[in-house]
Amino acid sequence: MKSSTRIVLAGSCALGLLSAPTTAWSAEQHKPAPTPKPTATAKPTAKPTPAPKPVDCTKVKCIALTFDDGPGKYADKLLATLKKHNAKATFFLEGQYVKSRPAFAKLMVTEGHDIGNHSYTHPKFTESSIEDIREELKKTQDVVKKATGKYPTTIRPPYGLLDDDTKTVAAEMKMPIVLWNGGSRDWATKNEKAIYDEVLKNAKRDGVILMHDWVAQTVTVMPKLLTELKKQGYHVVAVSSLPGFKTLKPADVFPAAAAQDKDLSADSPTGDPDDFAQSPEDGN
Repeated sequence: MKSSTRIVLAGSCALGLLSAPTTAWSAEQHKPAPTPKPTATAKPTAKPTPAPKPVDCTKVKCIALTFDDGPGKYADKLLATLKKHNAKATFFLEGQYVKSRPAFAKLMVTEGHDIGNHSYTHPKFTESSIEDIREELKKTQDVVKKATGKYPTTIRPPYGLLDDDTKTVAAEMKMPIVLWNGGSRDWATKNEKAIYDEVLKNAKRDGVILMHDWVAQTVTVMPKLLTELKKQGYHVVAVSSLPGFKTLKPADVFPAAAAQDKDLSADSPTGDPDDFAQSPEDGN
């Protein structure tokens, strides 16, 4: 009988142990869940700065600064100044310099400036065959497209020298011709005060000013010049923003009276090697 009783008691105890949770396990089950810590409130995302509205030069006073023979070796500094002053320009590029400074050419396009075709090696078109003119311009179109992803949309013949052959090629390429009606003579003086005074003397509403981004003094005086033009009420814009530009047809000349200006060539380098302060080997 003792043996039977022990077996019954042992079985009862085993069943009790199996059916009742341990104290530790039970306490764990009834422990309150930890209170979640508050998460940091996300800061509102800054709103993007809206793009400036296009300048309407039919309503405000505009002027276009144009730079020939580039990209020059100081073009990056000039672009930084233009950006700081919210000014746009037009760059007439030589293929040989685009080839050696493609990053500068690309930056001009990226930052919204106009680019034009100024030949590959800067010959006088009036002394060139029509085949050579065509080759100079088409070769530059290709190298600019490769560097920037875009083709130039205008032509400025070297030295501003224009003839019927140049107009014929411009018509073939479906591009207008852009000259100028005011200069800086920066290539001749290489003097900051002289450049500043010459530009302000020639400044007028809807004027197109000839300058060069390879002249160090031009780039250095540009902040002062842009500040003064703004004080005089000018908006510095690309040529394509000036009144009358958008209605131009292939081979049309802009500004309209520039082709008859006998003093035009006096604003441009003479073609002597000493007039140019750069070479394709200068690099970036």
